[in-house]
Amino acid sequence: MSAVDLSTPSTRSGTYWLLADCWNIVRRGLTHYQRQPVNIAWQLGFPILSVLLYGYVFGSAMKVPGGGNYTDFLMPGMFVMTMTFGFINTATVVVYDSTKGVIDRFRSMPMASSAVVAGRGITDLIVACAELAIMMLTALAMGWRPDGGFGFLAAFGLLLWLRFALIWIGVWLGLLVPNPEAAGGLFAVAFPLTMISSIFVAPQLMPDWLGWVAMWNPISSTAAATRELFGTPVTGETWVEQHALLMAGVWPVILTVIFLPLAVRRFQKLSR
Repeated sequence: MSAVDLSTPSTRSGTYWLLADCWNIVRRGLTHYQRQPVNIAWQLGFPILSVLLYGYVFGSAMKVPGGGNYTDFLMPGMFVMTMTFGFINTATVVVYDSTKGVIDRFRSMPMASSAVVAGRGITDLIVACAELAIMMLTALAMGWRPDGGFGFLAAFGLLLWLRFALIWIGVWLGLLVPNPEAAGGLFAVAFPLTMISSIFVAPQLMPDWLGWVAMWNPISSTAAATRELFGTPVTGETWVEQHALLMAGVWPVILTVIFLPLAVRRFQKLSR
């Protein structure tokens, strides 16, 4: 009988084990969603409720600068809002794992700390794709008609790019807050972040000082850029509004550069 070459950790590259560890974290996260259908139903159902609520309740009372259909203005903003609120879900899952000792077990294993953080991020991106797909189908049923082709795909990518950056804020905050109840309180941070933006109302319709804050809000750039790519641009007068596509790409880079190292460093500093 010929000998079988059994690979051992010492014969595999560090990159291989990093990817393997990352995949195990992703698989674990998706398995939890599969075994907790109530949680996944709420997380995916909330976008539908949001679209229906804001579209039908407030749609007839809102105005778009320069005219136009408010539904076309609103839907890209709703997609951005869902991506923004996602960091609360990230923080909640991370703090739950931290308080239950799961992260301590990860740290006691011979696995890369960056794989734990990256695995959480990939899992959240997969869920974000499902959220966006559900929201867009709901919006189409309500009469939203975006431009197709490359612009649609680029807008979808920008939304995921924003979500990718906000994941690291969620991971970092999840490693900072003491318990899942405190993580739920992060809604108090996300709510004004989305309200003082161009998600629901154009900054030109706000008081001057508040409109300036909304214009420079990072999520406003993504909202304006996706509206342009979906075929419903809203003309702005300031530099940041006129370069929304550029800033929609730059803001997530800035957020990632700041919070990804903070998240990894915080994970490494946790007590064993």
